[in-house]
Amino acid sequence: MVGVNDTAGPRVADSVADRLREMIFSGELAPGTKLSVPALAESLEVSRSPVRDAVMRLVRERLAREEPRRGAVVAHVGPVELASIYEVREVLEGLAARLAVENAGRRLVRALRQTVDEHEAAVRVADLVASTEADMHFHRQIRQAAGNDEVVRLLDDVQTQVRLAMRTTTVTAGPRQALDDHRAIVTAIDAGDAVAAEQAARAHIRRLRGVLLRQFEVD
Repeated sequence: MVGVNDTAGPRVADSVADRLREMIFSGELAPGTKLSVPALAESLEVSRSPVRDAVMRLVRERLAREEPRRGAVVAHVGPVELASIYEVREVLEGLAARLAVENAGRRLVRALRQTVDEHEAAVRVADLVASTEADMHFHRQIRQAAGNDEVVRLLDDVQTQVRLAMRTTTVTAGPRQALDDHRAIVTAIDAGDAVAAEQAARAHIRRLRGVLLRQFEVD
């Protein structure tokens, strides 16, 4: 429960939105679930106003959508939509990697290597949660190092949609392959080769999209 005195205004709406995102990503609020403002206000022990504001934010973030006669419901991203997202993500991740070399250079390498080590440790003990978080953190480090706010914004939105899709659609060719892909990206960044970094990042996402296409036979 949020359980916050909602006289704090926008800060309560922030807390409610954060809690609803957690519930969506954890699966507590499944795709298609109606986001009833009265019911959520009661369960989270806040007034309806911050809940209404939070739900509107989720709609803007595409974590929820408006449906006729139902209002806002938790959004669903299926294999077809996810394939399109990965198509765009390939270009953006490649651009982010290239810009990261140009703007951050080798200063980024130590942090990325630490993240890869953490990812490998999680894979070794089959900790799926820690492995997923390390994977997302790796990509987040690169896009934040790109020095381009638009790239960060677009990739943040893409990552949100991917996380939403992962509630119902699993796309993986194996954690070891992901680690190898990440190492190839780090090697290119360490070498200061912007072109190779872009190619390695694009190849990583392109491979994942290929797995999706084969797994679900998406046209």
